Amino acid sequence: MKPGPTNSLIDVAGLRVGHAHRVGGGYRTGTTVVVPPPEGMVAGVDVRGAAPGTRETELLDPRNLVERVHAVVLTGGSAYGLDAATGVMGRLADAGIGFPVAGGVVPIVPAAVIFDLGRGGSFRAVPDAALGAAAYDAALEASSADSGSIGAGAGALAGGLAGGIGTASAVLPGGVTVAALVVVNPHGSVLDPRSGRLAGTRYGLPGEFDHLSEPSAEDYAAWAPPQAGSFNTTIGVVATDVSLSKAQCGKLAGVAHDGLARAIRPAHTMVDGDTIFGLATCALAAPEREAFQDVLAVAADVFARAVAHAVLAATGREDAPAYLEVFPSAQGEIA
Repeated sequence: MKPGPTNSLIDVAGLRVGHAHRVGGGYRTGTTVVVPPPEGMVAGVDVRGAAPGTRETELLDPRNLVERVHAVVLTGGSAYGLDAATGVMGRLADAGIGFPVAGGVVPIVPAAVIFDLGRGGSFRAVPDAALGAAAYDAALEASSADSGSIGAGAGALAGGLAGGIGTASAVLPGGVTVAALVVVNPHGSVLDPRSGRLAGTRYGLPGEFDHLSEPSAEDYAAWAPPQAGSFNTTIGVVATDVSLSKAQCGKLAGVAHDGLARAIRPAHTMVDGDTIFGLATCALAAPEREAFQDVLAVAADVFARAVAHAVLAATGREDAPAYLEVFPSAQGEIA
């Protein structure tokens, strides 16, 4: 097994990713949008945190009407930030993309939020419809494979460290691609409690994290993370190019939570709204049972790897240092 060409979500053919954020003037927040081909994608969802902020998740229940969604929005701003999905919906409607109804279309745009209120100085400086539209435009203009303090991860925190956007992919021997994108903003720690190494790096593909080593005992002993904020949340998507049902997409999302829990400890707390969407572009045939099990197994590892990439790529700031700023001894070759 190997990563895709960009080791990111856009290795699933047909998916595009766009980011928009505002930093300064009271803001430190943003929005990320995942855009499928015009025909949409099958989607499921699994919510494990106790404090979620979501939109349109009930439509993803296999018992309910809509079979395909036309974008997924991940955003800062807590419940206020759900307005970003309105901007994405408007862009889709203008393009004639959505669920057909009498007189027009209704774009289906599920969304989930992280809590980052006040991290730029102003509590109400949150994503709005204009920022959602800007993220959608960015996806169409130049789809992003980037990780770091961008988009919905602009104000993210990860157990006292800078958090952000992370992404990773894997191509199975038969050619199926599985990929993830995550906004890492947890109440829990992203570190192995025994060593300080990023927990998600344990699931890396050959060579992926070879530039890291275990932090020195001195660096780890010196780390005294600040007390975690009152609310947090990690959100994301895991996607594949095979044909799946809504129920199977829900299972895909559920297994990705295993990867979240491998990379973040504790996960799914009372102050996290951990939410993962499972997506299928359906470009390839539906997998047999054993092949679907392989997709599920890879999904968990890909999500854990994406968490690690988010923290490694995040930009440090005064209240949230970058991982390698805290643990400079981790920058080196693994023995």
